Amino acid sequence: CEMSGGCELQTLGYRYGLDHWVYPTYTQRFPVDASPPHHLMDHNRCVLCRRCVRACAELVGNHTLDLRQRGAHSMLCADMDVPLGESTCIGCGTCVNVCPTGALVDKRSAFMAPPKDVTRVATICTQCSLGCGLHVVMHRGQVLRLESQWDAPVNGGLLCRRGRFEALQDGRSRILEPLIKENGLSTPASWNHVLAEAARHLHNEASEHLGLLTSTRLTNEALALLHAVFVKRLRAGRRGTCDGQTPALPFAPCGKLADIVGSDLVLLVEADPARDQPVASFFIKRAVDQGTRLVTVESRPTELTAFAEISFAPRDTAIAVDLVQAAAKPVVVCGAGLRKSEADLLWKAQPKARFIPLVPGVNTVTAATLGLIDRVDPAACRTLFIAAADENGALDQAAARIDPSAFVIVMASYASSLTKRADMVLPMATWLERSGGFTNTDGTLLRAHAALPPSGQSRSDWDILGRLAERLGLDAGAATAEPPRCDA
Repeated sequence: CEMSGGCELQTLGYRYGLDHWVYPTYTQRFPVDASPPHHLMDHNRCVLCRRCVRACAELVGNHTLDLRQRGAHSMLCADMDVPLGESTCIGCGTCVNVCPTGALVDKRSAFMAPPKDVTRVATICTQCSLGCGLHVVMHRGQVLRLESQWDAPVNGGLLCRRGRFEALQDGRSRILEPLIKENGLSTPASWNHVLAEAARHLHNEASEHLGLLTSTRLTNEALALLHAVFVKRLRAGRRGTCDGQTPALPFAPCGKLADIVGSDLVLLVEADPARDQPVASFFIKRAVDQGTRLVTVESRPTELTAFAEISFAPRDTAIAVDLVQAAAKPVVVCGAGLRKSEADLLWKAQPKARFIPLVPGVNTVTAATLGLIDRVDPAACRTLFIAAADENGALDQAAARIDPSAFVIVMASYASSLTKRADMVLPMATWLERSGGFTNTDGTLLRAHAALPPSGQSRSDWDILGRLAERLGLDAGAATAEPPRCDA
């Protein structure tokens, strides 16, 4: 191979002095399958090591990849030899991460830099509430790709399509400077001016007409500051998030995803991890492959229904709980649709069962602990502070419900209908540009690390809110000195 670097096979060849061919090499050119949206399969580089086949089956539990034909005619294939983009591939990219030769490669970063020239920043994914560990691969200040962090405590190296590929595919326009609306037009302003004006409007508004609407994509530090400003100081009468919450389970500490693989029965209650937390579904499918029984309680079928030994309607939850009690090492995975009546029945399954809640959003556990999780009607607010962060459209629909006469302050990373409606816009750093703490769905405190400096004049969420708190007479340092404690 003429390419240099990034190939384990070539590295071994150099190590053992293989500087020429003893036997004739291939003269036939093999096809390149570029049908998937984010990665491609180049059969010319494939050495049939079967790492990708094992990763797809043994780590992800998807069983898409295998070999066809025999002997010298063996080739990697997807399903019954269909294009990879038309197969059952879920696009998680685990096969790309384990390929030693570049036969499976990320389209975004293919052959852009050899491993010796890149740097890796360890951080966490903030696309859902699991907080999977990953590496941001950098070259000359540019993000090339996201890779697995194999020793990550939450996910053990697994990533989903959103976490590995789509997190870098955001094409929205960034907001790079503070904006304030004058005569109906948003014009650039200094940070000092917009923060002073924001503090003045918030301080002068009556608490019953003051509203807070926040994304859960904020750090623990930022959510603690929102609590200090809007709950303790301003006593905002209306506050909430765009995400719901799994009802609090009144029993034992939460389990970990790794507990799923060692269980003999998994009860999935009103959860759709394949849609909301895909990495959790990988653990469940892997466990099923190893003989674990999967039982579901669901109002509507999900992708994992096909893997279940038996599925119950919510009215039959008691029967499912009996199966849990009869198991030796059961795990109960609860979703956002869990009802109080179902939670009361699940009480019987403790202390034997390990419980794993799958809450929606990202840092929802901290938001709930701090009393920021309620629903809020934007139409009822005369002054509204919206911490949209880098939320992808979840808060945009709120723009249509805001009273035309209301004063709206938006803290956001990207332009949207919400920032267009806003009277004041505070530019916020994206998830790649800020550090901070996150509490994941099972109560584990995780730490994100910035891989890039903030773009333009944007600032981290805790930086913006800390400066706002100071203008309202609060000690921002004291508000975030003690990380929020989230009891599992």
